[in-house]
Amino acid sequence: MAKLNSFIKIEGTLDNLTFYKGKEGYLVKTKGGVSAKRIKTDPAYARTRENGSEFGHAASSGKQLRRSILDLLTDAKDDLVTSRLTQTMTKVKDADTTSPRGQRQVAIGLATPLGKLALNGFNFNNNAILSSVLLSDYTLNTATGAISMAEFIPSQNLNAPQGSTHVSLIAGFLDIDFSTDIKDLQVSPTLNLPIDNTNTPVTLTPAAVPTGTGNKMYFLKVAFYQEVNGLQYALNNGAFNALKLVDIL
Repeated sequence: MAKLNSFIKIEGTLDNLTFYKGKEGYLVKTKGGVSAKRIKTDPAYARTRENGSEFGHAASSGKQLRRSILDLLTDAKDDLVTSRLTQTMTKVKDADTTSPRGQRQVAIGLATPLGKLALNGFNFNNNAILSSVLLSDYTLNTATGAISMAEFIPSQNLNAPQGSTHVSLIAGFLDIDFSTDIKDLQVSPTLNLPIDNTNTPVTLTPAAVPTGTGNKMYFLKVAFYQEVNGLQYALNNGAFNALKLVDIL
């Protein structure tokens, strides 16, 4: 590290030099770090390679899940959902207690109660947690994916954002095999209701039972709209919409 004595004060990297401002003024140092080739080949970095491989697998698994539910996810996610889901998939992968370090798999982790527990209940929009938005109990039929509420009064059973006039409720039923990336998502017809005092029994039944031999996952989505001159518009581009993975088999 050296002190920069110049009337030109710069910060950043130029060639192999990094310029930055420290407590002692403007400093310069050579660009450090271990070469990529050494990390790939040096036995001293075996743990680093293992960690990198498993992190990449967790990130890819999160991407698999997000792509599997795009029909539900597009307008019900926060800006950090990718990183949050990667962190969660890392916990799922850690539940694989049979594979060697560096080769642990999300698919194997999800076969365990601990792996399912890590992912179950994941909210895709941290700005609209389902339990804070939907103030009503619901039941899930794991055979059909149907989600039901015997009594649903929108004005009482929703923490509706200001300006919303209508709500849509959708259930999703997914079969996904993370080892093969074979997936099938079935969704229910959208139930759209005015946010008023009308008591409406709710049953959201996916169009079919998804095919496949992977994990069965069940989702519930609540989306808000504002009606203007007879047309409904997504409220604030979906910023208040909630989407939750409510159960995993």
